[in-house]
Amino acid sequence: MKRVSVYDSVGEALLHDMTAIRDDFKGVVFPRGHVVRELDIPVLLDMGKAHVFVGELAADQVHEDDAGFSGALALAGNGVEFSHAGEGRWTLEAELDGLLLMDSAVLRMFNEVPDYTAATLPNYTRVRMGERIAGVRIVPLVTALANAYAVEALAKEHGGILNVYPFRPLRVGCVITGSEVFEGRVADRFEPVLREKVAGFGGEILGVRKCPDDAEAIASAARAFLDLGAELILFTGGMSVDPDDLTPTAIRRTGATVVAQGVPVQPGNMLMLAYLGDTALVGVPGAAMHHEVTSLDIVLPRIFAGVRVTRDDLLSLGEGGLLL
Repeated sequence: MKRVSVYDSVGEALLHDMTAIRDDFKGVVFPRGHVVRELDIPVLLDMGKAHVFVGELAADQVHEDDAGFSGALALAGNGVEFSHAGEGRWTLEAELDGLLLMDSAVLRMFNEVPDYTAATLPNYTRVRMGERIAGVRIVPLVTALANAYAVEALAKEHGGILNVYPFRPLRVGCVITGSEVFEGRVADRFEPVLREKVAGFGGEILGVRKCPDDAEAIASAARAFLDLGAELILFTGGMSVDPDDLTPTAIRRTGATVVAQGVPVQPGNMLMLAYLGDTALVGVPGAAMHHEVTSLDIVLPRIFAGVRVTRDDLLSLGEGGLLL
């Protein structure tokens, strides 16, 4: 590779894309491999290019486009596709609707490789098919072959770093609690909220059961849904810490293992999560009836994507858990 004056570049093949930014244009004017002609010289000068890089790379060097391809290949896992965006840049997109999942520690290792950069959407982002989820770029025109090998080794050891998992059409039971609702004294406002959220993931509502403030009645309703094959049961009402709020007690009576009762997210502190086998039992926070986005909207995508939510997952929500 050598740097030459544009006046001495006629007949030489460019080693990289030559781009320009004008009032109405931003993009490649001369692509990599273009053989410079006399008539190209004034164009290059107008682009601010007094010199260009021509010739061949050394044996231990990799061009930015080829290195970027290795990076994109390392990042792309299940449900992810990528395309060349020029100048060592590659774009990664979701192949389907679903949840973006990544190994954050491995992504950091990727970005620690010299000359490699990868910027992504946040982990656990809900994405649409065709949506851009990440971009890879090599900083210089060329990088050391050893860097490309390091990225390829990461991919070989860890697989695709970014994955998009589709939402499963879970069978869902809804248990609405509260004697005032059960007796018809107060109109229930939760059912339409739950139906809308479940429909957004393609889930199937097995039914809606209304129960009085009786722990055994609530637990019995849950067992009935389990017998119907429910993979997710949503409980509303009575989720605070008042002595007469019996829904958490009822969830425990089913024999489910409680992951957490209360999460560091506002609005939606009072969410409860438990598992009975592979079935998730979720105590819906009262805030979900009044706010468009709560802790429920953080947990549901993970459940529908087949991610088993742990206590550590929930504790980590504190940073960024103030939902604006």
